[in-house]
Amino acid sequence: MLELTGLSKTYSGFAFGPVDLTVGDEVLSVLGPSGSGKTTLLSLIAGTVDPDVGSISLNGRRLDGRPIADRETGLVFQDGALFPHLTARENIAYAAIDPDRVDELAATFEITELLGRRPPTLSGGERQRVALARTLAADPAALLLDEPLSSLDAPIRRRLRGELHALFADLDIPIIYVTHDQRTATALGDRLAVVNDGTVEQIGTPSRVLSQPETRFVASFTGTENVFAATVSASTDGTTVRIGEFALRSTETVTASTVAACIHPTQLTLQPANAADGEVENTVSGTVVQQLNEGTEYRLLVSVASLTEPLIATVRPSTGERLSTGSTVRLTIPPDAIHLIE
Repeated sequence: MLELTGLSKTYSGFAFGPVDLTVGDEVLSVLGPSGSGKTTLLSLIAGTVDPDVGSISLNGRRLDGRPIADRETGLVFQDGALFPHLTARENIAYAAIDPDRVDELAATFEITELLGRRPPTLSGGERQRVALARTLAADPAALLLDEPLSSLDAPIRRRLRGELHALFADLDIPIIYVTHDQRTATALGDRLAVVNDGTVEQIGTPSRVLSQPETRFVASFTGTENVFAATVSASTDGTTVRIGEFALRSTETVTASTVAACIHPTQLTLQPANAADGEVENTVSGTVVQQLNEGTEYRLLVSVASLTEPLIATVRPSTGERLSTGSTVRLTIPPDAIHLIE
């Protein structure tokens, strides 16, 4: 178990922490924008940076103050940081506690045929496989990964995500995976921590963080683009939420009267105005002002009277192709899709 207690580090113009965090035998994905403190977190644990205050323990053993080589933590960098003059085999063997692990890990990462080649002759995906094998050859008690897939092409990144998911499931050690890519974070993480400006704003299961963000930043950074100032009042079947001139029902309850109402773009249902039948709860009319074909989905901006910003919806191509710019639509918001932040 990896435990961080009151961990803080201050640079010129930037303060990280204090952070209290416990990571068991699981994958904790740390998600946040550039400069938010993600790499600082890994550097403090690995020992490349010393904390100003706070403590770090791994399986009950204090790490802060110990040299890097005595921490039993494995760190994988974005670029792999391989020795360019050594072959792949020599890179892995350099860190291996047991020489027999070299061929075993090479088979696991499907790089046996690459063992005689040097890093400059390998592709980005191949270098990352070698880097991961080298790190695991040291048999670390905790694994730290600093955006190792971010520089790879999308197809390679998708394939390695699947391979890493299976690999991590067999490693009974704390794993911290730092990334700014939400798909990687949710695909690999048992839990998700969202970091902003040196502070952990929320931590929980990926599904909970994405569906129930606790701050405006978490909402916007994880894809909830529709965030509106609203007032609320209790009703017999939930909460009445007033956004502009519209009164909508939410299944959530809050104690405050002024909130931020969050609606994820994937939760909205759009239909052509003439296709809607009867009265449907939480339905408003609007006009499509922008249509973007993003391949697997369409992103639509819908102007709604009395709202200062358009509503953003993502829909299937079959729907998006029928709703061109200028189309009048009926937009339905399920009550359980309106998340309220006090």
